[in-house]
Amino acid sequence: MSKAVHNNLSRAQLEPLLALGVGACAFDAPLADHSSWQIGGPADLLVEPENIDQVAVVVSFARRHEIPLLVIGQGTNLLFDDSGLRGIVLKLGHNLSRIDISDNRITVEAGAWVPGLARKAMLAGLAGLEHTIGIPGTLGGLVLMNGGSQRKGIGDNVRRVWVVNREGDLVELSREACAFSYRQSALQGTGAVVVKAELECERGETKLIRQQMLEDLRERRRKFPRKQPNCGSVFLSSSEMHASVGPPGKIIEEAGLKGARIGAAEVSQQHANFIVNRNGATSQDVLALIAHIRQVVQQKIGFELCCEVRYVSPAGEIMPAHLAITGFAGN
Repeated sequence: MSKAVHNNLSRAQLEPLLALGVGACAFDAPLADHSSWQIGGPADLLVEPENIDQVAVVVSFARRHEIPLLVIGQGTNLLFDDSGLRGIVLKLGHNLSRIDISDNRITVEAGAWVPGLARKAMLAGLAGLEHTIGIPGTLGGLVLMNGGSQRKGIGDNVRRVWVVNREGDLVELSREACAFSYRQSALQGTGAVVVKAELECERGETKLIRQQMLEDLRERRRKFPRKQPNCGSVFLSSSEMHASVGPPGKIIEEAGLKGARIGAAEVSQQHANFIVNRNGATSQDVLALIAHIRQVVQQKIGFELCCEVRYVSPAGEIMPAHLAITGFAGN
C-alpha cells in the first residue's frame, strides 16, 4: 500500500462549506466511530446532511474546490485507513431515511436502515426484500454495490435511482442504466451519490414473508459473529469457485485459517469469511491478514480470492481491499 503523506486540509478551506448550511458538521471526526469494524483515523470534516439539496451543495463545493469527498452510510463495508481521510466525509444516515409505500412500490432515501426497510415492506405485504433483513447497512450503499444475500441483489427490485452527480445535479436513472450485476453496478466509480431509489416488489402474505425473515435471522445468529466488530463478508464468491470448491468461508476454513490472527485482526472462529477486531485492530492488521489469507488459499486450493470489502485511502480513494496490498502475487 502507498505510504504517501497527505496533509490535513485547514479549517479555513472547509469553514466556507459550514456557512452554506449543510447539516451537522464535525472537524477531525474519528472514522472508527463510523465503522462497523471500529477502525479508522480522523477525517478532516464529517458532514451529515438533512436533505438531498444539502447533499448537492456538499458535492458541488467539493468539486469546485478540488477537495476529496467520501460518501458513507453506516460504514459496514469499508476499511478506513489508520491515518483517516484528508477531505470531507459525507454521511447519509437517519436524516435521509424517509420511506414511502404506494401499492407495490417503495420510494426510499439513501440513509434508510436496510433491515428497517425490509420490515416495513413485510408489514405492507410486499415480498422480495426478505434476503436483506440481516444486512446491517443503508440503502445507498446497498444500491451502489447491488448488495444482498443468498446470492440475490437489491438491483432485482430497483425501478429507478436518483443520484447527485459530480456537478451537484440531481439525476434520475432507470434500472437499465444502473447495469446491475453480481455485487456490481454502473454507478460505482462515477462519483455519483445515490440519494433515493424506487423499488418494485410483488404482493405476498405477511405471515410467510415474516417467517422467511425470521429463518434468515436465526441462520445469521447461528453462523455469523455478532458480538465482535466486523464488516460482514470480506471476500466475494464467484459462480465458478462456488461450483468447484464452495463459498469463500468454506475455502478459508479448509485452508486451516480459522482463528488466524495478525495483530488484533482475526479470522472469525464462527465464520471464516469474517475478520473480527479483537480490540485495537488497525487497518494494517486487517490488510496483512487479507494478504495472508489470499496467499494461503491460492497455494493450497488454487483460487485467488477477491475482496468484497472496500479499503478507503487517506486521499479518499476507494478500492477492493486486496488492491491496497503490495507484495502479494496477483495484486
